Amino acid sequence: MSTTISTLSLGPHWNGAHLTPEEFDACEDWEPGYRYELINGVLIVSPPPSEGERGPNEELHGLLRDYWKTQDSPPYYYTLPEHTVVTHENRRRADRVIWAGLDRFPNVREDQPTIVVEFVSADRRDRIRDYETKRQEYLSVGIQEYWIIDRFARQMLVVRQTNDGFTEHRIAETERYATKLLPDFELPLSRLFEIADQLRDRTTDA
Repeated sequence: MSTTISTLSLGPHWNGAHLTPEEFDACEDWEPGYRYELINGVLIVSPPPSEGERGPNEELHGLLRDYWKTQDSPPYYYTLPEHTVVTHENRRRADRVIWAGLDRFPNVREDQPTIVVEFVSADRRDRIRDYETKRQEYLSVGIQEYWIIDRFARQMLVVRQTNDGFTEHRIAETERYATKLLPDFELPLSRLFEIADQLRDRTTDA
């Protein structure tokens, strides 16, 4: 493994650089304000998510936090935004990850999340990546549920790991989503889209 890479400060000027997974994992000095992923051996540097993605993401965090206040520990639950998920040779930057039902507090650098959440952006290439490419990668490393929250289609697609492969469930804007991975938790999908709409309107006015 290169010792030079691990001691450098990596920023947007490194976009397109070829790195090994070991080199990516060794890096600790990243220029803030960007998203860093390793895709097929290439470092991809992207701008941060838009307000329309960050706002609903923060609302989801608040709903999860309020839910966990009502739960006894163990089991343990935890969530992080902008988290790197290790998928074989790739390193994917997920919008939000959730560890659920553990008998201890998670080791966030070693334990795979239970649930991965992505908030879809408007770009067609990004939509294909979220709906197709990431789904295959996340399921292949044992992620139990993958939530694709799409404010443009006004729905959430839940891809759930099963013994025979996976199942898909489409949740309409007016519905609330419940999963056995988070007992007694219900996600009011319309609330997330309301936040996205408010941010869109305010940004447009500005």
